[in-house]
Amino acid sequence: MKKEINISSRIESLSIVENLIDEISIDLNLVADIYGNVLIAVIEAVTNAIVHGNKNEASKLVHISFFDDSNYLIVRVEDQGSGFDYDDIPDPTKPDNVEKPDGRGVFLMRHLADEIVFDRGGSIVQLKFKI
Repeated sequence: MKKEINISSRIESLSIVENLIDEISIDLNLVADIYGNVLIAVIEAVTNAIVHGNKNEASKLVHISFFDDSNYLIVRVEDQGSGFDYDDIPDPTKPDNVEKPDGRGVFLMRHLADEIVFDRGGSIVQLKFKI
């Protein structure tokens, strides 16, 4: 199975991604826990791509691809931004950071996916989920 889409960098485009995740969940017969992990982590990755990577510029695209290798669902999210320092994200669970708005998305992705890899300076994130 392989599915790919391009969406414009508008928050409203997230519903397209959600619908595709629902379709893939049915195609792969994902259990509820895995489906929930995929949905939250991928929506966080796409939101980051829209807001932080492409700076909400609707003319810029976010490319999302889904494929499976019988053991894993692999999701790749690519934006047209310049990337970010993914090793320097504040831990949102530490008392000094609880009130800060940044860092929660990457924290969730790291805890919900079985593997996460950043590429091209952070403008590509690949999430891997055991299915």
